[in-house]
Amino acid sequence: MNIFPAQYSTLSSKALNVKLRESYGLNSTTCRLLIRNVSDTYVIENATEKYIFKIYRDAHRKLEEIKGEVELLTILFERGAKVSRPIPDIDGEMLQVFNAAEGIRYGVLFSWAQGGVVSALSEQHLEAVGKEMAAIHNLTSSIELSHQRKEYSIYTALIDPIKVIEPAFAGLENEYEYLRNTAVDVIAEYNKFGVGFSYGYCHFDFLPKNFHFTDAGEITFFDFDFAGKGLLAYDITSFFIHYFMEVTYGKITEQQGRDAFKTFIANYRKVRPLSDEEINAIPYLGFGFWVFYLGFQYENFDDWSNLFFGPRFLKDRVALIKKWMETAHLLLP
Repeated sequence: MNIFPAQYSTLSSKALNVKLRESYGLNSTTCRLLIRNVSDTYVIENATEKYIFKIYRDAHRKLEEIKGEVELLTILFERGAKVSRPIPDIDGEMLQVFNAAEGIRYGVLFSWAQGGVVSALSEQHLEAVGKEMAAIHNLTSSIELSHQRKEYSIYTALIDPIKVIEPAFAGLENEYEYLRNTAVDVIAEYNKFGVGFSYGYCHFDFLPKNFHFTDAGEITFFDFDFAGKGLLAYDITSFFIHYFMEVTYGKITEQQGRDAFKTFIANYRKVRPLSDEEINAIPYLGFGFWVFYLGFQYENFDDWSNLFFGPRFLKDRVALIKKWMETAHLLLP
């Protein structure tokens, strides 16, 4: 009997454990699925070692882009950045190939980011985040990868996603009209951006969920799945969004959010320049950030199984974006 066509399979943890033991020379490991999401993420570990193994979806990342992520992280690690690094197998290969039900899928083994997520960041944490992200930007602004990664232009981050999500707003025409009209204003502001903006490879999802701290305060950045060429201020913006959310949901006060972000900026500037123009652009870049991920969620609904994506979510998200456009500037230092 022929195998019926599939669009998104989940590889067996048990079989994967056997394969990775052979490929990487590992002993006595266990393997478990951690997240079935943008990519499938597995934890591989034994008594002394622990790794992350990520399997990409072809619909989300083509081979060229996967090679670009591996190349970027290898360069960053070799030049001293504190990142989770890709690990070659015993034959020196970075990518593992799987003939899955839906076709070829590729996987990469990454070093484990020691520690855990810290949402309530202390001054010491903020010092490390600011300095180390600036150090990464010093590297990513001065390299050119041999493999292509996504480019975050005004088109890919805003204009195209606005068009893509329109069908999702059937019955929510007022909400979509707000997004479309606001996009016109944001594009006008974007076109005023001058030479004070740094450009390079940005993480584009620089939130606390994507870096770990050890008890000793050591930081490791990971999940560069969305990394691509664009304004480095997008990373500053996504970190700022963390504090906007913390204030919006009443976890901290407005003053606490402003002070924390100010500390982050001060430490970033100890390592790398950051213009006032870039900081003042955060409300507009943030609008693009929100819209870009709405586009991603809509286009990947089937494969991602993001059941939250529906009319209620969209209505609530537009309300949040309205609040962002009205109040984000109040949290800027």
